[in-house]
Amino acid sequence: MTHTESPPLPAPAEPSNGKSESVGTVLVAGAANLAIAIAKLVAGLLSGSAAMLSEAAHSLADTVTEVFLYVALRRGTKPADEEHPFGYGKESYVWAFIAALFTFVGGAGFSIYHGVTTILSGEHTGQYLVSYIVLAVAFIAEGASFLKAVRQVRNASQRWHTSPRRFLRLTSDTTVKAVFFEDAAALIGLLLAAAGLGLAQATGSEVWDGVASILIGLLLLVVASVLALSNVSLLVGRSVPRRVHNEIARDIAAIPVVTAVPTLFTMQIGPGEILVAAKVDFADEVSGAAIEEASDEAERRLQERFPEIRYVFLDPTRSRQHGSL
Repeated sequence: MTHTESPPLPAPAEPSNGKSESVGTVLVAGAANLAIAIAKLVAGLLSGSAAMLSEAAHSLADTVTEVFLYVALRRGTKPADEEHPFGYGKESYVWAFIAALFTFVGGAGFSIYHGVTTILSGEHTGQYLVSYIVLAVAFIAEGASFLKAVRQVRNASQRWHTSPRRFLRLTSDTTVKAVFFEDAAALIGLLLAAAGLGLAQATGSEVWDGVASILIGLLLLVVASVLALSNVSLLVGRSVPRRVHNEIARDIAAIPVVTAVPTLFTMQIGPGEILVAAKVDFADEVSGAAIEEASDEAERRLQERFPEIRYVFLDPTRSRQHGSL
């Protein structure tokens, strides 16, 4: 087997900015969520609104989530060592998964429970104004955090020549995905809370306040489930997208002395880090030196097109059937 290895490489076009941008996005989101959580809690206690208290729990859960995501970013960038030769990239997914679970339990569970109890026996003090003010300020703060996440997603999708939607679905950077979805859910949750308060004030029925709280909880449940499943897939060992897989196979097969690529495996071993392993059928008449030169050429081609590729393993093998994968 021929093994070619290179040091960690960043995302295209912005060599050292990708992970620092993710750290900035997480820190901005965390600071905003903490301030908003305190304001919502005060408003919820003053007004007795279930929706406001659910929103406070929502923001608190998001704040703790940002802490986990920050830990994920830091732990995932530890250099490789003897016990972990491929680095600690997958540890990022562990912490991101824990963050999703916290959102599931702390945010969604509290919101749904509090909404149900409010519908059954809830009371409201009638102090709506303070809740509306807090919701408006929170919407501005969450909107600013969301716009930063949107800019990062757009920049990354442009570097990879794909749509923002496809980037969010397939990216291995779970931190930016988590911040994007959580900020989007926060904005929707604020609108739900405002609607619940408005309907409760207009009708005099606290049922609407409780319904808004339950809807906020269900929203958090959906977001937590999406993020948890994404991290589980990456922890198990997810391959690169099919388009990238096919392009890698074509690049290897395009080497002049390569006659076939019968087997190709890829794995995302961390945010922005890809491992490539392939069985390659070289022409029978080529020498060992030519195979080594071809392996170096394959590595160069792959990393020019996909700088996130960190490891390349090529295994010379005889193919039963000539032709590229």
